[in-house]
Amino acid sequence: MSSDHELKKKSIDWMLHADKYKYTYNYRWMGIPIIKFPNDIVALQEIIWKVKPDIIIETGIAHGGSLLFSATMMELIGNQGKVIGVDIDIRKHNRIEIEKSKFNKNIVMLEGSSVSQKIIKKIKNYIKQGSKVMVFLDSNHTYSHVKKEIEIYSKLVTKNSYLVVEDTFTEFFPKNYFSNRPWDVGNNPIIAIREFLKKNKKFKIDKNLNDKLSITETFDGYLKKIK
Repeated sequence: MSSDHELKKKSIDWMLHADKYKYTYNYRWMGIPIIKFPNDIVALQEIIWKVKPDIIIETGIAHGGSLLFSATMMELIGNQGKVIGVDIDIRKHNRIEIEKSKFNKNIVMLEGSSVSQKIIKKIKNYIKQGSKVMVFLDSNHTYSHVKKEIEIYSKLVTKNSYLVVEDTFTEFFPKNYFSNRPWDVGNNPIIAIREFLKKNKKFKIDKNLNDKLSITETFDGYLKKIK
């Protein structure tokens, strides 16, 4: 599949067409919008089940569906782990809906910039010695912001766990497609990933996972820590 360039083109064409209908907004987790392709939800389930992390850190909360997904996975793997969500603006109605869930006991929400020292210090307080840590980056998708996030959060990820850098598909959509956003072709997460991997040999793209997705917001964004 990975060598089938026609399939990749068709996948991106399909994603572009589906985006006209806000396709990813069709899906909910435990009643709350998750805003992801179903393929990515299944892929995240695979790595969480395989690694069985004690801590999952998510930058970007939005409606909170992804937080609840991670929290339910924590419940399923049964290790009493924590899901730490960070957002610069946690809207009151979203917080209320998340806190209604019985899985909220697994969730910690922190309001502030994902790259601020204050927030990083708070996150580190939840990480005990020996904890297995996994990170999902899904906040501001500009190159400069994601570069900072990767530099910070890659150090928190533990060996054989994952740093998932989302919304890399921006690079493959037409230039100026996201006219109401600051990210674009050449200014997005995949540029930060490529630069990071040239210098940091502790991580590699999990090709087995990435290559089978075809329709994904996270092309080459599932990074496994190997050292």
